Amino acid sequence: MLCKMTCTGSWIKVLALGALLSVSTESISDSPSIKTHDTERDLKRWPTLAPVIPRDEQLESKIDGLLSAMSVEEKVGQLIQPEIKFATADDVRKYHLGSVLNGGGTAPNNNKYSSVGDWVEMTNAYYQASMDDSDGKLAVPLIWGSDAVHGHNNVVGATLFPHNIGLGAARDPELIRRIGDATAKEVAVTGVDWTFAPTVAVARDDRWGRTYESYSEDPEIVEQYAKMMVDGLQGVVSKPSFLDEEHVVATAKHFLADGGTHRGIDRGDAKISEQELVDLHAAGFLSALESGAQTIMASFNSWNGEKLHGSRYILTDVLKNRLGFDGFVVGDWNAHRFVDGCSVDSCAAAINAGLDMFMTPSDWKPLYENTLRQVKEGEIPMARVDDAVRRILRVKFRAGLFDKGPVDGRKLAGREGVMGGKKNRLLAREAVRKSLVLLKNNGKVLPIQPKANILVVGDAANDVSQQSGGWTISWQGTGNKREDFKNATTIFEGIKAQVSKAGGEANFVKSDDIDNFKFANAMGPDAIIFVYGEQPYAEWHGDIAGIEYQLGDKVDLNVLKKLAKYKAPLVSVFLSGRPLWVNKELNASDAFVAAWLPGSEGAGIADVILSDSKGNVQHDFQGRLSFSWPKYVNQTVLNKGDENYDPLFPYGYGLSYASNVELSDSLNEDGGKFDFGRLDDAWVLVSRVMPPWTLFLQEKNGAEISVDGNVAVSPESKAVKVMSIDRVSQEDAREIVWSGAAEASIRFSAKSHQDFKPYLEEGSALTFEVRLDAPLNGEVELALSCGDACGANIPFSKFVDQNHLKTWQKVDIPLACLAKQGVDFTQVKTAFSLQSKDKNTLQLSNVKIVPVKGVTPMLSCSG
Repeated sequence: MLCKMTCTGSWIKVLALGALLSVSTESISDSPSIKTHDTERDLKRWPTLAPVIPRDEQLESKIDGLLSAMSVEEKVGQLIQPEIKFATADDVRKYHLGSVLNGGGTAPNNNKYSSVGDWVEMTNAYYQASMDDSDGKLAVPLIWGSDAVHGHNNVVGATLFPHNIGLGAARDPELIRRIGDATAKEVAVTGVDWTFAPTVAVARDDRWGRTYESYSEDPEIVEQYAKMMVDGLQGVVSKPSFLDEEHVVATAKHFLADGGTHRGIDRGDAKISEQELVDLHAAGFLSALESGAQTIMASFNSWNGEKLHGSRYILTDVLKNRLGFDGFVVGDWNAHRFVDGCSVDSCAAAINAGLDMFMTPSDWKPLYENTLRQVKEGEIPMARVDDAVRRILRVKFRAGLFDKGPVDGRKLAGREGVMGGKKNRLLAREAVRKSLVLLKNNGKVLPIQPKANILVVGDAANDVSQQSGGWTISWQGTGNKREDFKNATTIFEGIKAQVSKAGGEANFVKSDDIDNFKFANAMGPDAIIFVYGEQPYAEWHGDIAGIEYQLGDKVDLNVLKKLAKYKAPLVSVFLSGRPLWVNKELNASDAFVAAWLPGSEGAGIADVILSDSKGNVQHDFQGRLSFSWPKYVNQTVLNKGDENYDPLFPYGYGLSYASNVELSDSLNEDGGKFDFGRLDDAWVLVSRVMPPWTLFLQEKNGAEISVDGNVAVSPESKAVKVMSIDRVSQEDAREIVWSGAAEASIRFSAKSHQDFKPYLEEGSALTFEVRLDAPLNGEVELALSCGDACGANIPFSKFVDQNHLKTWQKVDIPLACLAKQGVDFTQVKTAFSLQSKDKNTLQLSNVKIVPVKGVTPMLSCSG
């Protein structure tokens, strides 16, 4: 029952069910003081660089002429980069836009199956619009950007190379240059001029959702690879191939320290010294600049409290002045909105700090109008605008965009046989082979003789989407089907092809079907290959609270234990975007291969783990860890050179077939608590639904459906609908709509019971944020469940202030109160559930269990 409510400022204190619950109408963030600079002193930490491309006075004279003839409206248009879903060719013509982009999952006509011809038709239409001078204005060619981060990954049929973490393990800089060159050609085929790659982050905390976009925890590898990838994408400076029609403009990103944020939180705060910034996180940018990278993408994250999109010191004093960068700085997806005093449609501070081009996908028109006004009123100095436009024009001239002419007439545009062609696929297959790291090979069970009877297990073994990870056709790499990957090979298909050719037999079975599988050979399999690992994710959707694989929901470990009954050599092929704590899985395997995220050419794995028909090694393992592998679950920050460095497998580790190393089958399976003895947040919904939880919809007495995509509706009466929405960032919240047609619920449940007793003992709270746009109808019920007749059901209205509509409220519910209401925290099955029979709508984000030492003492839960 509701006993008491008091309000103080923006905080509301609610005493409900005898527990003190806190509801906040505004988010509270950890905001350290912003670093101030003695610029002259601090800059001395940085090297002094000069532009690798000598100043061309003739070119600068051309730019001067254009600048003098451009109106202020045309100049501001050059600073704006919208997304093609929100800007037409007519918009390009009218506003003289400098650039457009296609974001992850966006394609011409919003059709993921757009052909190469469709791409060329659209890129040509936008180019022609930018060159239309019928209004008496200047013709300035548009530059089109795309996230081609492991191949031209937004295009169906493109070659998908291993993600950067796998390439880092290959230790082959020349391979990286060749991949860059191949990617550039496939990008150029679609008429796109510019890729937002390479990512040159040095990931230092493996909880980061973009760890797989980092080549290594070691800046030395990142430095080598950044140079080679830029050389491959753009061509080598001073050679005729530089930015010719077979190469594209590269982007080194994200400037700076995106891989060094506190707790690995994407878009978080890098709480580090400037010396660490220079020594660790600048390495890839320095070499990219030395290779002539023409664009730099500013980072979403902060450095000691200051958002880098608004840091004049970092963007101008360091990058442009000290490091001599003469290209242009592009923003990230609406990242300027987080700069102090800014919004998505107004941010003079970012331009004044040194940003040259806003990436503003949908809200670009108000941003254009506000920026134009700020320039005219002097809030943004004209000299700053001229500098930004000069930089943009300089890159466009260097890229030949003023000379190449219409897209459909360019050398590679629309050419058949390039996109996903045989040559590039063979290169990607080579990269897969070189990226594999052998962590265990007891009894030398690898390589497997292909004449054998081989059982291949695991959904991931026959899933190109899972083996390719995020940034694959869609932004998150989800929602794709096998037919979306033309000419690709799954890991099983690669194995089966070689086994069949040698006269052996390869059978595939999904993990859930292993109990019912009957092997045709009465003797059983000669060898078992189990392929499993992380599901696809991208950016902050991949941030995790801890590094234990399948924490509390050991589905794949249970499969390994079931496979042991065959008494056959058992090989784990592990797909992941980062090192994870897998001691239990290692103990249950005879051999263990870290395969990372190999991309479209799964057959490259068979090339290494299978011998030829005569038993000879086809290709040896040559991959070496570019990230240290954890021994304990608390080693979320584990990097070579750390004090008390104690990995399970050190940086640089990797067996070959010549190695005589037997790994103990008794590795420590007690990984300890998170974060050196302190429990970490247990996330349920933070942008994406976090493992081991799955989001389910269900009508009363109806079918239970799991939610895999962005939108789902209960099938019977369509009584409940859930969809991803943008709160602060892309798809970082869910909207839940009950139609009133029937009683229905949404819930976050796990396959197996989860033990949250340590969180209860720590004094933790269930916390979430909710927004109501209208008062609740009837009652919405919040529940936690630990099985039949075990759990708590509480009126949701007890936790929200319905006088604060259209405002996000933060709710904290102590677990101790929920325990008194009947939740057994040793076996939680449903961590959060909402149920209603009436017509209601609410928005939900950031559902998690947070350890809170010294929470407000419990008063009474007696009612």
